[in-house]
Amino acid sequence: MPLEVSLWGWLITGAVIAVVIVVDLLAGRGRRPSSLQAGVWVGVYLTLAVAFGVGLWLVAGVEVAVQFFAGYLTEYSLSVDNLFVFGVIMTAFAVPAAQQARVLLIGIAAALVLRGLFILAGAAAIDRFSATFYVFGAFLIFTAVQLVRHHGVQPDIARNPVLRLAARLLPTTPDYHGAAWSVRVDGRRLLTPMATVIVAIAVCDVMFALDSIPAIFGLTQEPYLVFTANAFALMGLRQLYFLLGGLLDRLIYLSYGLALILAFIGVKLITQAAHDTFPQIPQIPVWLSLAVIITILVATTSASLVASRRTRASDTDRVPPDVTSPR
Repeated sequence: MPLEVSLWGWLITGAVIAVVIVVDLLAGRGRRPSSLQAGVWVGVYLTLAVAFGVGLWLVAGVEVAVQFFAGYLTEYSLSVDNLFVFGVIMTAFAVPAAQQARVLLIGIAAALVLRGLFILAGAAAIDRFSATFYVFGAFLIFTAVQLVRHHGVQPDIARNPVLRLAARLLPTTPDYHGAAWSVRVDGRRLLTPMATVIVAIAVCDVMFALDSIPAIFGLTQEPYLVFTANAFALMGLRQLYFLLGGLLDRLIYLSYGLALILAFIGVKLITQAAHDTFPQIPQIPVWLSLAVIITILVATTSASLVASRRTRASDTDRVPPDVTSPR
């Protein structure tokens, strides 16, 4: 049974999300949060997501709640992987520590808007073209293969064609000027590196949406669930970035886990589309998808932390003792 959400329901949901983002911005004031502050905010956002899912359970039933949680976990895991790229961008453009929180918040807010547009486009395509599921499924499987092939290879931000074109066409100052996106120098209005960083984040957000939106449509075709799962997954990423810190580098098998999840959902999309033509082809239930996603995330995270701990231990064993010669 389709989930029916009134216009008021959409408006209230959008307003609540907007208020949370504004409160986040005002609370941070662009400052880098401490580990304690970041942990508290991440906990708040996780609690809000769980409470929303429980509310869906009570109002719309268990099937809708399972679809939301499956979509939320998938989008959240993909968003955590995006933090790797955010870190690369921060390093490549030498973003001052004082501005990193602001850059992340603006980038995540832009991602929410862009994903909203992609959701509308995806929902319209599904309504009009029955073959959309085949396209989405094939694209997710292709993305999974690419993740495995390029595992451990950092993206080269400097070679991005959009950023290279912007660097040639737009005059930019060599230094940052606080949080300003542009400054006036000798009567000329020049952009600052901050504007380039925001463009880089936005370009990456578009690329992220290309795999995350088809992935969640493989779990639910309800636009409301797709949007809210994305919104809850994106909120709190700024604090999570600072909370995890060096832990991101230790999640060495996360890309493999995400590749498995994307490939699984791709197969689910294709079998779901084929089921309409060939009813004898079984469909993969959403509860099984949720179980597979949780199992893969737990297994890859645990394996990553164990492997990283062994690597650090072996590196420590190889360090020669500090022997000082007698005077």
